[in-house]
Amino acid sequence: MGRSIKKRDEIDGRYKWDLASMYADDADWERDYALAEERAGAYGAFSGRLGECAATLLAAFEGKDDIWRIAENVYVYAHMRKDQDNRDRRYQAMSDRAQALLAKAAAAVSFFRPEFLEMPEDRIWAFVDEAPGLKTYEHLIRVLLREKAHVLSGGEERLLAQLSEVLGATGHIFSMLNNADMKFGTIRDEDGEDTELTHGRYIGFMESRDRRVRQEAFARMYEAYERQRNTLAATYSYNTRQDAVMARIRKHPSSLEAALSGDNVPVSVYESLLASVNGRLGALHRYLGVRRRLLGLDELHMYDLYAPIADSGGRKVPYEEGLDIMREGLAVLGEEYVGTASRGLAEGWVDVFENEGKTSGAYSFGSYDSKPFIMLNYSEKLKDVFTIAHEMGHSMHSWYSRGSQPFVYGGHSIFTAEVASTVNECLLMNHLLAKAKDTEEKRYLLSLYIDEFRTTLFRQAMFAEFEKATHEAVEGGGALTADWLSEAYMGLNRKYFGESAVCDGPIAMEWARIPHFYRAFYVYKYATGYSAAAAISKGLIEGGAEARDAYISFLKTGESDDPIELLKIAGVDMGRPEPVERAMDAFEGLVDELEALS
Repeated sequence: MGRSIKKRDEIDGRYKWDLASMYADDADWERDYALAEERAGAYGAFSGRLGECAATLLAAFEGKDDIWRIAENVYVYAHMRKDQDNRDRRYQAMSDRAQALLAKAAAAVSFFRPEFLEMPEDRIWAFVDEAPGLKTYEHLIRVLLREKAHVLSGGEERLLAQLSEVLGATGHIFSMLNNADMKFGTIRDEDGEDTELTHGRYIGFMESRDRRVRQEAFARMYEAYERQRNTLAATYSYNTRQDAVMARIRKHPSSLEAALSGDNVPVSVYESLLASVNGRLGALHRYLGVRRRLLGLDELHMYDLYAPIADSGGRKVPYEEGLDIMREGLAVLGEEYVGTASRGLAEGWVDVFENEGKTSGAYSFGSYDSKPFIMLNYSEKLKDVFTIAHEMGHSMHSWYSRGSQPFVYGGHSIFTAEVASTVNECLLMNHLLAKAKDTEEKRYLLSLYIDEFRTTLFRQAMFAEFEKATHEAVEGGGALTADWLSEAYMGLNRKYFGESAVCDGPIAMEWARIPHFYRAFYVYKYATGYSAAAAISKGLIEGGAEARDAYISFLKTGESDDPIELLKIAGVDMGRPEPVERAMDAFEGLVDELEALS
């Protein structure tokens, strides 16, 4: 008898997140929705008055934060309810309404930025000196002044804010197609049973020791995307065109520069990452050769890239055991960190198992006032333990930031967030390597560690290179057809994998299943974050309490400065190429170790 995915109500409540801690019921959500609408409607009273006195400017800053704080709760709750089961029409509707509320709020406050930037800078800083409460907003004020060249008139800003409700349509369409509508059929698993292929199960099948299972899952997955190739190409094309249009409207030279400007990250950081990775592709090719030999294959295919090359990682890791392993691995971060994470696990931070309609993958999410929630699709693999550690890194970053910073700086940029998550993965890996009982277990862990480098540093850099190519094509007047996208993506695969692996035809459609592409120039931060995390985790292991305290200080900073400056607190300067180059050195060292064990 085939195995199917459980329904939501068949999963034990212990393994579900506690969204009732945000709103006891949907009626409470409706009340906050109405309150946010009311306050957004009243905010126009500040229009034309920002420059009248320091007290008015402070009230306008605080009033804007108040609107966003309530609207954020409304949006987060609805979004996470929908992610539990994307087929639930009630929460589809609530999520859509929450998105509309954000658009209304954005329109209501849209006059603030252009009007604020019309004020003479000396008056702004005089107000800051006059009203102590404005000191909180000093960093934000500097960011606003820096972006002055890209701010439009009040009417234009209001128009764009009203359009924000529909500007995210392509990403939403992709999500509904990808998570709710697309079906991938069934395959025969290792036991010969017909089993439904889902996003959550795909990687598990790709990690099967049975090559037939891997090949069948690979073929079925991309057959489904191939059937939708023109729809998916049109969706991604318009998403990319939107990026280009918005960059022009904001007077940025390119989509890339527009995307990097918010974090004040120079384009040279992006380009340096790609140059460093391209310069070390030989190391990747060497690893792929080692992988092929250890698997005993004549040729390494795309469906062989995740196959285990050692036996000791094949055992199932029940969820509770996985939590214990994670806690041991993170012990170097101190009692407060591990104790808080443990309490969170017991208090409904995490939604653990896959159910019908649930969004694929994993994430950490929440509002300033909520628990730092984690969504998983746990399948009892050792890799899932690393996923827990990764998402707990995000959630603990949120916990520290929200506890130490005011609302305006209580979040964190993706540039720094990916450091907090990946540090945990690196610490867990080093802990498990130190405890390895035999050569086989060490070989397995080394291969897992190397594959984390491959998928986070090399793979994300390849994605970043693809995004750069697609946006440059659109900005140059080109058209992103399904054929163009597939040919460009296949070309990058051939470059990154060289002669060390066979780039099977279906891999040309992989671009169609990457949700991060709908948030332009996001993925490079995984690669830079991994590089920074490799350096920080090494310092934590070798540096003791001083390194730990510096790192915890970094976690508390939220968005209180530009991300490159904040990372310097943890001892890493991502404005220079050295962290990426050192990460590449570490990758080569790991390949050397694995080869020596072969």
